[in-house]
Amino acid sequence: MDKKVFKITSIKDNDKRDYWKNKTYLERLEALEQVRQIIFGYDPTTTRLQRTLTITKLKEN
Repeated sequence: MDKKVFKITSIKDNDKRDYWKNKTYLERLEALEQVRQIIFGYDPTTTRLQRTLTITKLKEN
């Protein structure tokens, strides 16, 4: 995807306006999140915090 190329259109002239008006707000937010992940290169395997496991022995009293 070439992120340098974009097209500006008026929302009033766009045929997709009716499509999005018929969607619920949750569906619109889900679509927005999907576009955000595509643009910013979301990868679920690299976004997690690395966990480390440490084994310690308890002192016997």
